[in-house]
Amino acid sequence: MKLTLLAFLFVLGSLTQQDVPPKPANTALVAAPRTEPGILARQAECLRRARETAQADVVFLGDSITQAWDDTGLAVWNERFAPLGAVNLGVSGDRTEHVLWRLEQAPITRLAPKVVVLLIGTNNLGHGTHNGEQTLEGVQRVIAVLREQAPQARVLVHEIFPRGERFNPMRGEIAQINQALRSAQSAGGYRTLAIGDAWVRADGSIDAADMPDFLHLSPAGYAHWGAALEPVLREELRGRGK
Repeated sequence: MKLTLLAFLFVLGSLTQQDVPPKPANTALVAAPRTEPGILARQAECLRRARETAQADVVFLGDSITQAWDDTGLAVWNERFAPLGAVNLGVSGDRTEHVLWRLEQAPITRLAPKVVVLLIGTNNLGHGTHNGEQTLEGVQRVIAVLREQAPQARVLVHEIFPRGERFNPMRGEIAQINQALRSAQSAGGYRTLAIGDAWVRADGSIDAADMPDFLHLSPAGYAHWGAALEPVLREELRGRGK
């Protein structure tokens, strides 16, 4: 009888272990290159900038919203950030794992930045590849790598910009990620910026004048972003002897 009971418990334990699937790896943490033909040229250009620029006091990293400082926001960039010695390393469509890969391939250490400006994470959610918790972990990993590669720099982390014309589930995930980033900034050695909040109106909707597709910025949106960000950059640069 005892042997029968022990055998039953053994089989039950084996079934229980088999029925519990292992927790999948969070791919937001695993460095990966972009492979789509349409983005390879931009990825290569940003790698070139990171490898060949002599020095950059300010480094911008991110996805299409950052990349478009080279396009939609170029006039504002030339007026406000080019004089500060800034370099733009944003790649459209990037997720956290893609930024991690680019930092592996071309570390920013040699640029000796005084300030690093990061905006990443919206595509992890928007592409459906990661949930809020996984996206947060990915953003935090990027921050950790930046602090390792440029320990002398101030890392400015933009809270993920709101997206979608009105309230939606993704806005809720973004809000929770941003809340976590804010709460960890002192211990994490970075500073969060809630600049995206300015584009949300009193009824919770996003102003199409700043975000025509309720995700990407218009020239007016870049003008507002630039006006809010430049004083912060100048403050941080002054604190680092610039």
